[in-house]
Amino acid sequence: MQNPFPIPLNALRAIEIVARRGALAPAAEELGVTIGAVSQHLRRAEERLGMELFERTPSGLKPLPLLKAALPQLTAGFIELADGLASLKGSDESVLNLTVGSVFASRWLIWRITKFSQTHPDIELRLNVTSNMVDLSRPDVDCGIRFGHGRWPGVSAELVGGTAYQPVCAPPVAERLSGLGDLARVPVIQDQTTQLSWDAWRNAVGLDPKIKLTGPTYSDASLAFDAAISEQGVLMAADMMSADAVSDGRLVRPFNQTVEGPQGYWLVVAKGRRESRKLRALRSWLATEVPASVNGYLNQGAAHGR
Repeated sequence: MQNPFPIPLNALRAIEIVARRGALAPAAEELGVTIGAVSQHLRRAEERLGMELFERTPSGLKPLPLLKAALPQLTAGFIELADGLASLKGSDESVLNLTVGSVFASRWLIWRITKFSQTHPDIELRLNVTSNMVDLSRPDVDCGIRFGHGRWPGVSAELVGGTAYQPVCAPPVAERLSGLGDLARVPVIQDQTTQLSWDAWRNAVGLDPKIKLTGPTYSDASLAFDAAISEQGVLMAADMMSADAVSDGRLVRPFNQTVEGPQGYWLVVAKGRRESRKLRALRSWLATEVPASVNGYLNQGAAHGR
């Protein structure tokens, strides 16, 4: 009988990681070998298959068309293997590893973790807070929350919320805003990381496009939010993220004119990953908690914790 695996499983894993990440180092780290060993894995695999798998470029290794076409199946296959092994040894359903961005973590989730724990006392929520696009196929990551259009390769995405957005500011700043035109005379905080469009909002509300909006610039979204609270100017923010601060009076929505954007917060999971009980618990909790938070309902513990 012909061997269905003409190359070792470790070599196949190296091929999958390098094709997905475009470099040898991530594969070396995950496999616990040297970069030289990963390079040998690739070279010997190509020799056994009788074909080249990668284009060697100055910017890294790029999968050739045949490998690129097969990559989703390889990735899904390794995810299923990892899930199968977890089932065999007894998956830890008591720990949910979630990767999130800093704004979602600091402005929304951190105030509600206690509520999640009260609803699901048997599940410990562990956060990986980072601005990087974490590889969701890693065995130490169950799922993530990402902001964007919801279209990421190798990922299943379900919209959580956060598509509505509008300007917010501290109450003293709002006192200087009697109309849209007053935005020309107050600082407008520039968040370099945001995907929320001032231009789309201006067009929707009829703000004169000739009015120039200027103010302090931040390269960190969480700091830009703090700048708005500390009366430095007006910030464009998703209603979901500003709801708590508006509810307790630290921020106001001076124009109360919301725009629905194409981006939002998505619950993301690597394609091929099994639907675990802990993931179902998080999805169900988000479906209940997000609408409540958008309407400005703070859980009592969070409200008294500030």
